[in-house]
Amino acid sequence: MNKKDLKLVTIIGALVGVLVQPMIQNLITEPTIFLRIGAFMGFLILAPLALTIAYLIGKIIPVLYQFAKFSAVGTLNSFVDFGVLNLLIFLTNIAFGWWYTLFKAISFICGTTNSYFWNRYWTFEAEGKPKISEAAKFYTIAIVGGFLNVSVASLVVNGITRPEFVSVNLWANIGALCCIFSALLWNFSGYKFLVFKKKQNIVNQ
Repeated sequence: MNKKDLKLVTIIGALVGVLVQPMIQNLITEPTIFLRIGAFMGFLILAPLALTIAYLIGKIIPVLYQFAKFSAVGTLNSFVDFGVLNLLIFLTNIAFGWWYTLFKAISFICGTTNSYFWNRYWTFEAEGKPKISEAAKFYTIAIVGGFLNVSVASLVVNGITRPEFVSVNLWANIGALCCIFSALLWNFSGYKFLVFKKKQNIVNQ
């Protein structure tokens, strides 16, 4: 694993540690400073550790390292998504109904835009300047993934009865969490084999 990858995944861990803060604010009553710092440091340490493990396993299964980079970016995207969603919920005190669907759509767009640049330049290492056709393919794949993302989240939040012991804000985040797994493999396959197919570089460090 080269220094660039180690540096970038550490930056991802730090960004996730920052973006998790709105979630902590919404989900935990009077969160302590130790919890906030612990969450930040946990992601800061976990991100490079996970990629290092993937790098070692990737010597046997090379595509796993690229998928690990994609997953690291996906984690950042998810927390951009979660962070924006929770910020909007915090600012408006609304966590259900059509406003929730709108908030989820806005947070998804933010996460997807972040995804394009990280995946283009780091995960798949595409060369040259971004092309309109490439971006169009990317966002087409992302829109389908986004349809899964927003639909599953909204279905959980608005279509399934919330258990009484689960808070409204926690249920909103459970809905957002459920949609992540449904879109992960779809996005990776689409980006790898359709969007960035001209350079499907398996990292050989």
